[in-house]
Amino acid sequence: MKNGIKMLDIATKLGVSVVTVSNALAGRDGVSEQMRKKICDTAEEMGYKPSNTKSGKKKPIVPKLGKSVGIITSERFVGARGTFYWELTANTSNKLSAMNVLTVYECITADSEKNGVLPNMISEKKVDGIIVIGQICRDYIHKLSQIDLPLIFVDFYDNRYEIDSVNSDSYHGGYILTDYLVRCGHRKIGFFGSLNATSSINDRFLGYVKCLMENELEYRQDWTIPDRTERSLLLDKIDFPDEMPSAFVCNSDETAFRVISALKSKGVRVPEDISVVGYDNYTVSSICIPTITTVEVDLEKMASEAVKIMAKKLSDPTYSAGRRIISGRLIVKNSVLDISKD
Repeated sequence: MKNGIKMLDIATKLGVSVVTVSNALAGRDGVSEQMRKKICDTAEEMGYKPSNTKSGKKKPIVPKLGKSVGIITSERFVGARGTFYWELTANTSNKLSAMNVLTVYECITADSEKNGVLPNMISEKKVDGIIVIGQICRDYIHKLSQIDLPLIFVDFYDNRYEIDSVNSDSYHGGYILTDYLVRCGHRKIGFFGSLNATSSINDRFLGYVKCLMENELEYRQDWTIPDRTERSLLLDKIDFPDEMPSAFVCNSDETAFRVISALKSKGVRVPEDISVVGYDNYTVSSICIPTITTVEVDLEKMASEAVKIMAKKLSDPTYSAGRRIISGRLIVKNSVLDISKD
């Protein structure tokens, strides 16, 4: 090897055979996950390069886990309106597959969630870890917290349980959306979202309130408008207050799209009469007329972080990552009117 590090050096340092080192680095069977991780980490530290490395760049050695991970999502986040979560699920599954991890997907029905019925993959011990994508109710969280498997939540968390999670920075996202409206001259700003439906909506609302407070703007309860049912299904009809604000912060692009459609049906122009912002920067924000100013969620990074944490937990069941926050960014489109110069 050009850098002088051979498999024999790694084997000598760890007191194992060269065959064991070779099997570990190649992802073959016959090596415990704990030893595989130790060998891969040591190889990284020593600067080992596989013999087929053609470029001068050192490629990270990724342990091939050879495990199976279950991905579960509540049914309220799938179907016609579930595209955001479908992409997040696909991203996560693809990254797990790249590590030789089999993924098993299951949608949790409303009745199963309500009655605490766990998926067969858990009750029959068919998987080595679980990733939950999208909010589930607290009783179901309690049920999951009792299983003896590595567990990660993605795009939500619950302060009552110390379960690792990966989340977008919803609090800051709600703040920067509201702040953008303030900078555009808006002083009467409402919020669309059922506050306790998900931890993300709650945090986006708190960011909105913080911005109002900092700018000494009035918070009105009648301008905080629910957008979904108790089962988190989007409401068929949107009710607007008698006195309207000049702008609405919506907890998602899907809700913003529906708010804009409802306003148009009332003869209200967007953004000429009322400005609207969303959250996610998913497909619907670009096909809407006008296109929706929003905060972009880094789905790729969220999936990568979730997979990285799960890989560590599969290799070391005692590992805990805590709550990881992934920053987003403001994406300015056409749904906000700048009235600051009027």
